[in-house]
Amino acid sequence: MRVILAPMEGVADAPMRALLTRVGGYDMVVSEFIRVVDQLLPEKVFYRLCAELKHQCHTEAGTPVRLQLLGQNPDWMAENALRAVELGSRGVDLNYGCPAPMVNRSNGGAALLKEPETIYRVTKAVRDAVPAGKPVSAKIRLGWDDKSRCIEIAQAIESAGATELTVHARTKEEAYRPPAHWEYIAKIKQAVRLPIIANGEVWSREDYLKCQQVSGCDDVMLGRGALTVPNLAHVVKGTQTPMSWQEVKTLLIQYSDFEIVSEKEKYYPARIKQWLRFIARHYSEGEALFLQVRVLKHTPDILSLLKNS
Repeated sequence: MRVILAPMEGVADAPMRALLTRVGGYDMVVSEFIRVVDQLLPEKVFYRLCAELKHQCHTEAGTPVRLQLLGQNPDWMAENALRAVELGSRGVDLNYGCPAPMVNRSNGGAALLKEPETIYRVTKAVRDAVPAGKPVSAKIRLGWDDKSRCIEIAQAIESAGATELTVHARTKEEAYRPPAHWEYIAKIKQAVRLPIIANGEVWSREDYLKCQQVSGCDDVMLGRGALTVPNLAHVVKGTQTPMSWQEVKTLLIQYSDFEIVSEKEKYYPARIKQWLRFIARHYSEGEALFLQVRVLKHTPDILSLLKNS
């Protein structure tokens, strides 16, 4: 089995990717998406959103990173995909699942699930542009507001020459509401020969085993669960139990040290509150800490509370 860290825009940035892969258990990471519209983006954009390009596209712990692109123009997606691999990306992942309204209004992300032909053209253009030895993968949801075309979408991606496919087992309209419909992943798996990675509602070893049984997939991509239980990759592999609260608190401080020296320092209060909301799902101590942190606005006050609580 492989465990892959999901591309969570605005959440799993380079410091978070570094932290979680240092905890370990991940076989690969997919970066936050880079939005492609109507131009070949300058190199600085790639380095800003995928800092690991400066280190042979590995995190500090040595976990390989695959850069993700989001867009609907086949030619510009192809040019930017080629630039990504020339800069060192471990292949290219294509985002056909982002549910963000701002992205969808411009016909990006999950909006393309209504247009399997466009998905085919984008995927094929990227596959044709990227050297044969470099993987081209895609991530989809089951559809926009119904699941009736999920096999058609997967077959379009396969026929375009993609290497593998991650399926988030919900539609765009279902957002992140449980349950995840793993049975549809099984239907897709039966309809294509592509390697399939299951994604959605895996929060524990028990969830993984049920997902594996229902979907037929050994490989899994972890998203919000990875933020809730930071060693979840090890947990689903059966090699560790969930880390203790004291270990989690140490990670929170380490993450803080990463973030406050980055160009995103101004976002730190929002980021740490966001992460604590996830942690609170599993750790009662996290809930108590979140209630204290959420009223604080300044980084020094938050750091003092984390280090002295």
